[in-house]
Amino acid sequence: MVHARKGKPPRVGDNIVFRRSLLGIVLVLVALMIVAPLVVIAVEAFSRGAVYFAESIADPDTRHAILLTVITALIAVPINTAFGVAAAWAITKHDFRGKRLLTVIIELPFSVSPIVAGVAYLFVYGLQGLFGPVLQSMEIKILFALPGIVLASMFVTAPFVARELIPLMQAQGRDLEEAATSLGASGWRTFFSVTLPNIKWALLYGVVLCNSRVMGEFGAVSVVSGNIRGQTNTLPLHIELLYHDYNAAGSFAAASILACLAIVTLVVKVALERQGAGRVQRPAALAGADSIIPETKP
Repeated sequence: MVHARKGKPPRVGDNIVFRRSLLGIVLVLVALMIVAPLVVIAVEAFSRGAVYFAESIADPDTRHAILLTVITALIAVPINTAFGVAAAWAITKHDFRGKRLLTVIIELPFSVSPIVAGVAYLFVYGLQGLFGPVLQSMEIKILFALPGIVLASMFVTAPFVARELIPLMQAQGRDLEEAATSLGASGWRTFFSVTLPNIKWALLYGVVLCNSRVMGEFGAVSVVSGNIRGQTNTLPLHIELLYHDYNAAGSFAAASILACLAIVTLVVKVALERQGAGRVQRPAALAGADSIIPETKP
């Protein structure tokens, strides 16, 4: 047992019994809430054998759901990445009216239920919505099609990249960018030579989280997709559909793909953190600033 220092009260957690009890509670909760569901998914996915598992994954509707999920991620993640970088750059490197309002708006998707976001898109792009009649006259289909799925996915994942970059870029300040500008560097060269090397790990971390959420999004997509089997069902929606069809083994087989994605995301997250995600690397930044100094002839 660790004894408190003389004249000072003991700190919370100094007692070895308390520490072990706390650790035991945490391990039990982790086993019940995280490990057990993953084990159940793996067991149920192979409950009818590996052949049935392979057949479930190879089913045309399942393959289409996987393909639609991948396509949605390939569209939504790069757009949200560009948006997050631009928003973080504007908020941290420039002063303008409405900066706090912009920050609040970026955080808004975290406060709004995905279901509410999906319903809002119905009132904007639906046939009875704000732009519905105009879109219908132009034969442009947003809802119950890929564009609506992408828009809903972009809404719920919009803050991920910006939220990772803004605190880091605020901590780094503006000195290096201002120095680069004073040395004659253009805005793009300043970004690629000075800013990007300092935010690359946080940027990758935000992209990983954004991609994981896009592929696993259910609420907003379920509203705007129409749940059309083999057409507008993403993988999470297809899993629910299989379960409602009493195809539990097929449902868990499809769910195992998302479970594997979650594990891969966790591994990448840990790897990025080990590489220094979100940390300021002052020497590297200075090297980047030095690299943009124009050469002068003697």
